[in-house]
Amino acid sequence: MAGLDSRTPLPTRLVVHQQSRLLEVEFDDGKLFRLPFELLRVYSPSAEVRGHGPGQEVVQAGKASVGIESVEAVGRYAIQPVFTDGHTSGIYSWDYLYWLGDKQEQLWQEYLSRLEAAGLSREAAAPSGGATAAKRPKS
Repeated sequence: MAGLDSRTPLPTRLVVHQQSRLLEVEFDDGKLFRLPFELLRVYSPSAEVRGHGPGQEVVQAGKASVGIESVEAVGRYAIQPVFTDGHTSGIYSWDYLYWLGDKQEQLWQEYLSRLEAAGLSREAAAPSGGATAAKRPKS
């Protein structure tokens, strides 16, 4: 899934829906996928997420509210989203986007299972060390 092969359907339309946080991708075989930004972020094809080999994957937590600031074309074979959490290194080839769309339900369940097994959450952790709410003294 790293590159584009001759059997890969090509996208005919890409729409970034900021409000619903979905990337809509329509392919020339008629398939239409609505990929949540969170799914795209946690399955980024970057080495930062996937590691450099099997077993080196890094579970991505706290990405429920991640957004996409922009999407850049990479040649004629891929896109590179810029996520609001600063992640910019994932290059999503057409075949990888198609695979994500085709396997979306299975991938989502695997993601939730990995989070649970690691004791992590989809929600971003509250910032530590800052102001705390003052308690009212008892009278």
